[in-house]
Amino acid sequence: MTTKPSLPDLLHAAVTAVGGTERPGQVTMAEAVAEAVDDNAHLLVQAGTGTGKSLGYLVPALAHGERVVVATATLALQRQLVERDLPRTVDALHPLLRRRPEFAMLKGRSNYMCLHRLHEGVPQEEEEGLFDPFESATPTSKLGKDLLRLRDWSSDTETGDRDDLTPGVSDRAWSQVSVTSRECLGASKCAYGAECFAEAARERAKLADVVVTNHALLAIDAIEGAPVLPSHEVLIVDEAHELVSRVTGVATGELTPGQVNRAVRRAAKLVNEKAADALQTAAESFERIMELALPGRLEEIPEDLGYALMSLRDAARTVISAIGATRDKSVQDEDAVRKQALAAVENVHGVAERIVEGSEYDVVWYERHDRFGASLRVAPLSVSGLLREKLFSERSVVLTSATLKLGGDFNGVGASLGLAPEGTGGDDVPQWKGIDVGSPFDYPKQGILYVARHLSQPGREGSRTDMLDELAELVEAAGGRTLGLFSSMRAAQGAAEAMRGRLDMPILLQGEETLGELIRAFATDARTCLFGTLSLWQGVDVPGVNCQLVVMDRVPFPRPDDPLMSARQKAVEEAGGNGFMAVAATHAALLMAQGAGRLVRASGDRGVVAVLDPRLATARYGSFLRASMPDFWYTTDRNQARRSLAAIDAAAKAADGARAAGE
Repeated sequence: MTTKPSLPDLLHAAVTAVGGTERPGQVTMAEAVAEAVDDNAHLLVQAGTGTGKSLGYLVPALAHGERVVVATATLALQRQLVERDLPRTVDALHPLLRRRPEFAMLKGRSNYMCLHRLHEGVPQEEEEGLFDPFESATPTSKLGKDLLRLRDWSSDTETGDRDDLTPGVSDRAWSQVSVTSRECLGASKCAYGAECFAEAARERAKLADVVVTNHALLAIDAIEGAPVLPSHEVLIVDEAHELVSRVTGVATGELTPGQVNRAVRRAAKLVNEKAADALQTAAESFERIMELALPGRLEEIPEDLGYALMSLRDAARTVISAIGATRDKSVQDEDAVRKQALAAVENVHGVAERIVEGSEYDVVWYERHDRFGASLRVAPLSVSGLLREKLFSERSVVLTSATLKLGGDFNGVGASLGLAPEGTGGDDVPQWKGIDVGSPFDYPKQGILYVARHLSQPGREGSRTDMLDELAELVEAAGGRTLGLFSSMRAAQGAAEAMRGRLDMPILLQGEETLGELIRAFATDARTCLFGTLSLWQGVDVPGVNCQLVVMDRVPFPRPDDPLMSARQKAVEEAGGNGFMAVAATHAALLMAQGAGRLVRASGDRGVVAVLDPRLATARYGSFLRASMPDFWYTTDRNQARRSLAAIDAAAKAADGARAAGE
């Protein structure tokens, strides 16, 4: 009988194939994952940057031999898994396992090109039947160019996956050639069902041993009750610190006057006049109320809004049954037209009904957007019950990220996922364990956490001139090489303007170019600085000397007027907990840990994380936030910070000079 290859042997083969080096934390992680999978148990793994965590879970999962779903938050990681880590790992393990695990990528339907839309056109409100966007696209317009490129691409692409198209196209162009799952005719009814890209991706996923997907699709799979993912024994959630917000996003409903009016126009031609008029009238009264809507949470639904929503709900219900009953041969390709109208009206009906029913577990609020006007939104107060019930039953779940321990333990993140504190749990409460496999980096030697304790406290508004002076001094000392992470786009723009006026170095600003372009430009020139908001924190990976100063302008608490966060905070307080620590401080800790994690990306990296908010040093919650960040050497001495930055800059320049002389 042949002996099964040992996990260390498999890991060694995979690490060699990917061209990495083995890390002690990686072995610990792989063993813990293998044990959890064998015992059908749940595991939270914090694995610091540089651990090589994707191999730490892929190798034991592939060795186990059952089907595995890997869900990630960012496109970058999905790509890395499918294009780099999985192909090489499978090749390396094949001779040892004596089988060749198959892998596939699966996304939501609207990520794939729809051939029916491409060939038959798009249902248009103003016309009978379908409209061909290509006929009317002028090749000179941006949209026209995008559409013509899409048509050419459709015959070359094997996947039809939007993310495989480079350079990309605008959302507007993509929406002309894609459908949501609600708008899809279904493979059996569609003339192009046999060659459909989305169906092909599903078929590949059914045959694969490893299916790579995203958090949103995982959430849809859990919430909608209609399984999208193939059945699996093991679920691995990478970038797990993002899961709660992605699931919340999928579980959030929205109504806007524009969206309601589109539904009215789409349905009008398919139903009798009476039904169409009732929906039109309801839409008009909804629109009038929305014109006066002020942003903020609605603890009670105002009477006039309640009436408008009830009439929307009832009129939409009438239209839905009428669409089902009519047939109109004068509308060309009526199935597609009907399906799109139905999807639009069902969405209006669903959200209106949900808000009218008023579950105590939902939060309802108005939002105003400069470009799009007002919207009415509804989101779950918490997704922990949903996750506990849907995620952790009938499979082993491994959640991993560089930031899962906040303030020193896993219980904060655990609670947000519906888990009881570690080590407790009964029959209906999932048992789990948490493990921190550390990081291969020597944080106290490689980095400094500098808190500008002498600055004034950031107010709600205000110019913060002392903060800008401090920022200019630090950037100057570092010789550029700065990633500025700001709590709002306005703060990032203000700082970029101020620094462009004061410093003689390029300052790039998020939004002025695509993120990919910005990061490339930042990574290639030492003197260049890149300023942006929280969204920039997740995906930026610039190892080496071009990122040696990471600045955060303030502790990134949620805005006090954020309806969902303040509702969550209030709910914790009403249950006798500390709402500020559970919601606001936890939110800030996660973002600061992610932000600080941008500094040290390789074992040779050196640098400073500077937080220009004295509260990190002076407030009671400061130690909780600091305990969530990498274990850098800590100082509040501004001269020390400047000297260190100048020394790092000098060392980098000397190394550059030596390299240039050597060439």
